[in-house]
Amino acid sequence: MVVHPALKAETGLRAPQSRLDEAVGLTQAIDLDVVAAELVPVTKRRPATLIGKGAVERLAEIVKANEILVAVVDGHLSPVQQRNLEREWACKVIDRTGLILEIFGARARTREGTLQVELAALSYQRSRLVRSWTHLERQRGGFGFLGGPGETQIEADRRMIGDRIVKLKRELEEVKRTRELHRSARRRVPYPIIALVGYTNAGKSTLFNRLTRSEVLAKDMLFATLDPTMRGLKLPSGRQVILSDTVGFISDLPHELVAAFRATLEEVLEADVVVHVRDMSHPDAEAQASDVEQVLRELGLSEMVDQGLVEALNKIDLMPEGAVHVVNQAARRPTAIAISALTGAGVDRLLACFDERLSESRQILDVSFDLHDGAGIAWMYRNGEVLERRDDETRTHLKVRLDGANIARYHQMQAKGGGA
Repeated sequence: MVVHPALKAETGLRAPQSRLDEAVGLTQAIDLDVVAAELVPVTKRRPATLIGKGAVERLAEIVKANEILVAVVDGHLSPVQQRNLEREWACKVIDRTGLILEIFGARARTREGTLQVELAALSYQRSRLVRSWTHLERQRGGFGFLGGPGETQIEADRRMIGDRIVKLKRELEEVKRTRELHRSARRRVPYPIIALVGYTNAGKSTLFNRLTRSEVLAKDMLFATLDPTMRGLKLPSGRQVILSDTVGFISDLPHELVAAFRATLEEVLEADVVVHVRDMSHPDAEAQASDVEQVLRELGLSEMVDQGLVEALNKIDLMPEGAVHVVNQAARRPTAIAISALTGAGVDRLLACFDERLSESRQILDVSFDLHDGAGIAWMYRNGEVLERRDDETRTHLKVRLDGANIARYHQMQAKGGGA
């Protein structure tokens, strides 16, 4: 059973029914069979159960009649509220944070992803260790012959979780250092990085697969992709870039997960271009865009958000009537492109937009090569925009426009004696 408490005091961009539908989608993403979904109006939060007594009793009858084993409450439950609802409904109860942690735990594939999920889950679990279960209140004897009251089970569990969290953070620091070494290697052969971000199920992985001809898991499912993926991509200008597919964002993302996945999301901080992939067929497209921008600001990308992200207005193939409106909307904004990652419509224009955005950071340099340095001259023509060329008796002089990554590569060539 999925329950969305519709708090009257909390009016957002989303309709309560839409929030319930998303919660059902999240529940189905871990292969749970949803037999009942309920919107419960809540005038004020009840300290004991969050929702009112009458609603608790009515839902208890639904749980009993349908032999429901798990109830998902689409909101934040305190440990006491969770315990009380489990007693009233006689089934397992998890809140939105617990549900998202379950999904992430089922989807993590890489070592880093597994560590991050475990860290987030333990941080969440530690806050759940209240004196709710009798086995946690039993005392164990002290060590050696000292005797005394010993330590309660809850204290032992807290200590074990605390020790494990410290160990996980240490291991994640090692992973972070390894990731930084990979970044340093990319900087030595510096290709621009283009990062795809967006709400979960917006079509990032489908677009990633189309652009890079890869086979990253892409399903019509919330959080189908969890671990970040990077592939090389050649743009229409011939410029080589690295395309990065990141974990999807979601509204009310648990703070434990934001903290744990900061290392993964740091790939976005390294990006030269951030592409916001949006599901324009979704009724809450604007609210989803707002949530994504909020997470990007939390990551320290406020300036990039304010300047305007490249927007891939996706899934126009699912909008037989509204597609024209989206295309017209995109036509009025140079960095918004209407696309269908599934059919490929508009993808060529999106690639051209990548080229244009990278060109904005280009600088004009005056360079010269020995007449016999055909490789160096050809490299300039291949990687830059040659504006002017002049040959004299010994050297070729070029005025060329280069982006930051290729300027760094040119300086490396200089250091090795390739150009002057």
